[in-house]
Amino acid sequence: MIYKLKIKLLSDTTFGRGDGVAGLIDQEVEHDKYGFPYLRGRTLKGLLSEECDNLIAILPDEIQKNYWENIACQLFGIPGSKLETIAKIHIGDAYLPDDLRQVVAYEIDSEQLTNQDILSSLTSIRRQTAINSENGVADEGSLRSFRVVIRELEFQADLLFETQPSDEILSLLSVCTLALRRLGSGRNRGRGHVACTLHDVDENDITQRYLKLFGKVGETIS
Repeated sequence: MIYKLKIKLLSDTTFGRGDGVAGLIDQEVEHDKYGFPYLRGRTLKGLLSEECDNLIAILPDEIQKNYWENIACQLFGIPGSKLETIAKIHIGDAYLPDDLRQVVAYEIDSEQLTNQDILSSLTSIRRQTAINSENGVADEGSLRSFRVVIRELEFQADLLFETQPSDEILSLLSVCTLALRRLGSGRNRGRGHVACTLHDVDENDITQRYLKLFGKVGETIS
């Protein structure tokens, strides 16, 4: 079964890859050979799992917490998982829409565009510096530059299940999806504000449908 996680950027965002480009920027965004920025599935899974832990921690009842912790282990797996405890979900990389990438990739392969053209059209370079709180002057050597993916773009990642997930798993996944509001480098400094929704294979938004089950025990969605 394939579901989709759609991510709309509400602010400029950096899908950081941990390095820069000498003489140009200190922090580059993750991008493919065609210049399309993307977010790695492993990173996305970690972010969703983190939101899951935070949500379960605030449940008021221990029975509910234990119940949903078990669902979370089924969904995301546990460290050192064996075959019977491996994650039920596999999260692919989050990319821009396939049709857009296919058209642009054709233009690049026919040498009408370059990957740098694509990267530059979808991103911008920002600069910031640290200010000394005592004198209001920029600290020497603190100027840093970083590339950001521009706001309003929408990415999507495939969510793969070998079998049909239960209503409880989809409920937990829906809640985690809505809870994910910041991602990327600088998400605690105003960047990376996003809105996420869960969709079925027919592109229908099913996020709200499964919300009502979360926090309850042993119920199903009619």
